Amino acid sequence: MKPRQKTTLHILTTAWLAAWATGCAGPLVLPANRDPIGHHDGARQQVLNFHDKKIDCWTARPPGAAETEPRAYVLFFVGKGDRADRWITAVAGAWRNKPVEVWGLNYPGSGESTDGTPRLKTAADEALFLFDHVNALARGKPVFVHAGSFGTAIGLCVSAARPVAGMVLQNPPPLKQLIMGNYGWWNLWLIAGPVAMQIPQELDSIENARKSKAPAVFVLAGRDTLVTPEYQRKVVDAYAGQKQVISMPAAEHNDPLTREASEQFEKDLNWLWTSAPKQDSSTIQSP
Repeated sequence: MKPRQKTTLHILTTAWLAAWATGCAGPLVLPANRDPIGHHDGARQQVLNFHDKKIDCWTARPPGAAETEPRAYVLFFVGKGDRADRWITAVAGAWRNKPVEVWGLNYPGSGESTDGTPRLKTAADEALFLFDHVNALARGKPVFVHAGSFGTAIGLCVSAARPVAGMVLQNPPPLKQLIMGNYGWWNLWLIAGPVAMQIPQELDSIENARKSKAPAVFVLAGRDTLVTPEYQRKVVDAYAGQKQVISMPAAEHNDPLTREASEQFEKDLNWLWTSAPKQDSSTIQSP
């Protein structure tokens, strides 16, 4: 073996050992974010107590329904490294004038959540706790999930374990498969392997999709280089509930909806709204 090859192998082996010893999946997949954010009008902070720690949550309502008593609730799970308070009003606006209240979760290590270390298992546990909290507030009204990118893994974890009324999922990654397939080759899987193995079972999006029965709207970006289309499709194909798929062939990961996709989203959102559980239909009629 040539000296340069030995050096490369040594670096990769060291990285593998460091990854395994330090449990790096959390910080790599779920980096901390405590940057100051200017909050939009209408967003409100809600701090919940969970196992002696504080969970930083934000709520907002659509502009056309800000003064209306919510007839349904939406849990919003943001993408990796981002913040719920950055997007909460935009997500509320995406629900048009429907009388909903959106609750967004800042993951461990982000915002004012007091658990300082980003942990994937903790994020999943906090999301389930948030559902239970909001479901109690809802008192029988439907609770939907709206999530993007990494947040879809959290959302699918919730839908597999709780009675979610419906889902909006954008660019969903199956984390283990994506890490191994897209990011393993360049490091001979010495880094990708340990990281993938540290993804908790609770965030297995393929398995959770198979367990999810709520109707869902999927939004897929055809030129996504972070969650490439073939991996997005693995989640869509595994999803057990009724589903509508909005494809944007020319879109990249963070691109907004095109005009055509926006029109289709409004139709599919109405379908999602009217597909909520029958026992709650009297409480969620379209405004």
